[in-house]
Amino acid sequence: MDLLIALVEAEVAPPLLVGATPLGERRVIPITGGRVRGPELNGEVLPGGADFQLIRPDGVAEIEARYVLRLDDGALVYVVNRGLRTAAPEDMARLLRGEPVPPERVYFRTAPVFETAAPRLDWLHRTLFLGHGERRPDRVLIRIERA
Repeated sequence: MDLLIALVEAEVAPPLLVGATPLGERRVIPITGGRVRGPELNGEVLPGGADFQLIRPDGVAEIEARYVLRLDDGALVYVVNRGLRTAAPEDMARLLRGEPVPPERVYFRTAPVFETAAPRLDWLHRTLFLGHGERRPDRVLIRIERA
């Protein structure tokens, strides 16, 4: 069985900087659209989601993205994708400025959870997944595999 279920390419707007909170630097990155392609899921990332990030004092970014997929057959899938992104301090600074960093220099992993009313996709509720992320200046790529 192939582990890959899909590659999510989420287009993002510039971050909204909430600022320094007692927990760290809070940022909200609007998700403006995108595509999902793969052997199991194909369709679009709907605009209106967001990635709620907390940059901790140790420099690690805690990620919590929430968005909806509309698959080619019309099925809607709600996604909550939590994870961590970290790199050397100079690379993290570049990422936070919206500059490209080679993906092999960044640890970016997520644990997506799916919710849908589509009976044919019920297997999404009974499977754990791992996402391998890559941040680009205007988009995020997440390779989602069965764990």
